[in-house]
Amino acid sequence: MTSTRRELLRLAGLAALVAAAAPGCSLLAGTPQPQLLASTAPLPRPYAVPLPIPEVARPVRSEGGADHYELTERPAEAELLPGLRTQVWGYGGSFPGPTIVARSGRRTVVRLVNQLAEPTVLHLHGGHTPAESDGFPTDLVPPGAARAYTYPLDQRAATLWYHDHRMDHTGQQVWRGLAGMFLVRDDEEEALPLPSGERDVPLLICDRSFAADGSLLYPALGGGRPGVREAYMGGVLGDVILVNGAPWPELRVARTRYRLRLCNGSNARAYELTTGGPITRIGGDGGLLAAPRTARTIRLAPGERADVVVDFAAYRLGQQVELRNLAGEGPQARVMRFTVDRDEPDDSAVPQRLSAVEALDPSRARVTRDFTFSSGGLHGGTGWLINGRPFDPGRMEARPKLGETEVWRLTSDVAHPVHLHLGHFQVVSVNGERPAGPPEWKDTVELREAQTVEIVTRFTGYRGRYVLHCHNLEHEDMAMMAAFEVV
Repeated sequence: MTSTRRELLRLAGLAALVAAAAPGCSLLAGTPQPQLLASTAPLPRPYAVPLPIPEVARPVRSEGGADHYELTERPAEAELLPGLRTQVWGYGGSFPGPTIVARSGRRTVVRLVNQLAEPTVLHLHGGHTPAESDGFPTDLVPPGAARAYTYPLDQRAATLWYHDHRMDHTGQQVWRGLAGMFLVRDDEEEALPLPSGERDVPLLICDRSFAADGSLLYPALGGGRPGVREAYMGGVLGDVILVNGAPWPELRVARTRYRLRLCNGSNARAYELTTGGPITRIGGDGGLLAAPRTARTIRLAPGERADVVVDFAAYRLGQQVELRNLAGEGPQARVMRFTVDRDEPDDSAVPQRLSAVEALDPSRARVTRDFTFSSGGLHGGTGWLINGRPFDPGRMEARPKLGETEVWRLTSDVAHPVHLHLGHFQVVSVNGERPAGPPEWKDTVELREAQTVEIVTRFTGYRGRYVLHCHNLEHEDMAMMAAFEVV
């Protein structure tokens, strides 16, 4: 496809969106963009604190082929900025919450106990989950109540994460700390000689802003109203980058390979991650790739994950390697630092074949559906829209049939990271061009400005209500979500 053809597709997408937009709303000049919320606390010195590793949750019991966990949401104080105390909302009172390590095909039951003053909802992001346990945004767990979520985990090994999913209030409640990692393992992955144990490191990356007393800043409207102040309708960007809850931390590493499980847990910030050297990507949202891919940068929109291997044997003892964000400026261009401080034996490797990845055939799709993501009367309070309509949990925008293949065409005005519940998918085209390389399984895809992305998916396993939504959490809270029912 020529550059002229690409430009025509882009302009055609823009024209369609302009026609659908509210009168007087300019998509190029008037559509809100993510805005930085400045801290009033002094920004901490980068690389002054060690990287914390969240504790691995222990089952409260294992019986009948299932592991049972209990997660208690409660307020707690944490030292996120050195010398200051910050009240967080944490699973188990910690931010991030404990990492759950589960087994593919083994039922995992999580009993959520809400000891907060607000309703919550638990969503396993990337989980292939029955509707009653998926975390539909109106399936609230009231204060003082509990609910059991059952995850059959009929899916491949993958790096997932869990977070709050309450309708209209997800952004603020995740910002306060309701997020954690969830790792699924299987025999295929464990047969590979990939880095493991202490060299398999989960990295939940997010940004936050802090008041002078250490409390979290967030531009909520207050009074229980959904959404944020007008200046932040495009999304909230924090000015402190946290990794596993620590600001710009440091990890001391051996001259060996490390597996880094990267998760973008930010509300609205995208990352373009680089170490300045080669990075080997081995997995994404839906698990292992068919074969490793060498890259210089890893881009992650909110909600996306990437499994990568970095070989620190390429560096000398005492060398410091920064993980930087090319999409950020100033302090937000830094993420964390690795200091190479020792030699150790290393029997790990990255094989040339990682996994068998089934390729979905878009020509077998019996249905193609269009979903347009756009602003609509933002200043009048309508919010962000899908197909020109705000979210209505009682209205089904689609009714795909269980087991059938469909193509969904997603079109944006400004950038929207789009997350699909239940069904993993593969990207067919971006502005009409097929992506390079073999297919991979995803659950979140970044739509860039005025872009059309076609995905192919097949809903299997479970019938019921699910949602498709923007994972810019401020967009999501301001109605950029659509319900669908698998029949």
